Amino acid sequence: MKPFGIAATQQAPVLLPRHRTHPKGTPSRWYIPASVCVDLVGASLPVAAAIVEVQEPHPLRLAAAAAVLWPLIRVVGKRYTPSAWGDGGGLRAVMRDWLVLVGALATLRVLCGGESVPAEAFTALLPALVLTALCRKVIYRHLLAARRNGRALRHALVVGEGPTVDAVVAQLAQRTDHEYVVVGSCPVGDDDVLSGVPVCRRLSREAPESPEQDATAVLESVDVLPADLVFVVASPQMSGERLRRLSWALHDRGCPLVVLPGIVDIARRRLRLTSAAGLTQLHILPPARRGVPVLVKAAMDRVGALLLLVLLAPLLLALALAVRLGSPGPAFYRQLRVGRDNTRFPMWKFRTMVVGADRLKSELAASNENDGHMFKMRRDPRVTPLGRILRRYSLDELPQLFNVLLGHMSLVGPRPPVPEEVLMYNQIEMRRLHVRPGLTGLWQVSGRSDLSWHETVALDLRYVDNWSLAGDMNVMARTVRAVLDGQGAY
Repeated sequence: MKPFGIAATQQAPVLLPRHRTHPKGTPSRWYIPASVCVDLVGASLPVAAAIVEVQEPHPLRLAAAAAVLWPLIRVVGKRYTPSAWGDGGGLRAVMRDWLVLVGALATLRVLCGGESVPAEAFTALLPALVLTALCRKVIYRHLLAARRNGRALRHALVVGEGPTVDAVVAQLAQRTDHEYVVVGSCPVGDDDVLSGVPVCRRLSREAPESPEQDATAVLESVDVLPADLVFVVASPQMSGERLRRLSWALHDRGCPLVVLPGIVDIARRRLRLTSAAGLTQLHILPPARRGVPVLVKAAMDRVGALLLLVLLAPLLLALALAVRLGSPGPAFYRQLRVGRDNTRFPMWKFRTMVVGADRLKSELAASNENDGHMFKMRRDPRVTPLGRILRRYSLDELPQLFNVLLGHMSLVGPRPPVPEEVLMYNQIEMRRLHVRPGLTGLWQVSGRSDLSWHETVALDLRYVDNWSLAGDMNVMARTVRAVLDGQGAY
């Protein structure tokens, strides 16, 4: 079995230690004061102004209540903690907290003798939602930049078998949006650690007769490095009573313990932790395939596509005319693509190549720059001068809004493949066809054509397994920046 999705033959990259500006990876000290001030101002002043405007009784009391309740709700939800700052999904938490605030203040208005008007409460508290969300985003971006520059990090010691240590190092090295840097390891058994991470002490493969042996080896490693926390990769050799006793020793020393179960790319909302007969159980919920979220997504696709077609109609007409006059041939290009559940549909694009480009593809096969089933060339001779501009800014994709309107595609989803590509898919790659393909997706905002085949598949599978309405909104917002940047499109 390949641990953590990393090929067994692939040598994990070395994850070099990075400097920290704050002890134990704590973020900048201005995060909490700035966030609290924004919450106070955003909740109290608009409420007071709205209540004065409609001449409700006790405006100052309700404004003071808003100023107290909003930070209090945030404190109860642990929104001012270091772990909350680094959570990319924190905007959903802001929305949930805000709905609680609306309900609480509406109740207080009734108790103070006013009438509860949901529209007024909604309008008065919108600044609190917007300002808190913006402040949260600014802090998150600042923290990400700090981590990429080697600050606000936590040093981790990894305990596990040699291959799993390498897999953890490789997985963490792939991204920089987390707070962990591996500085050492305690391999279980005699397997080599190939990632270059220092081996501090080794633990026996079998549980030692004296439980203190594991604790002594790990704690000495924590002190020598030093490490801020310990990652333990769960395995038959490191589980049950042995892991429990190690946790006692670490917690008595005040060192956090994190157990890695070995699963990857599972969104947190799909995980549920329970206990039965003393066994800790991690439930992995299935991806959303039916229900209200799916219906809402379908409605958003149709309505969004219709609105965009109406708004962009002048641009579409101008582009169609430019393509038609720019080179011989039709304005539109129709190509058969494969959608959800392996169904085929005609996908429309503005023509960016010379007429007969498909027949020339076989002659250029040796020039394919992609390492997988897709055909990509940075300087494809079949592309027209106007086509290069359309591709750079993804304007050639706009006719696919008709495919979205007809239900063939979604606004957000995996890249729609051609039938010849699907014939070469393995079982894992076929999973990309479990949802409707998208006009944009994680591949669009993460590098576009510059991505390798492995990276493209990994991003598509991450979306298929973990898509959400909030995630779709995030991808669409990032798409605007990716398109304007124009990088990776050819």
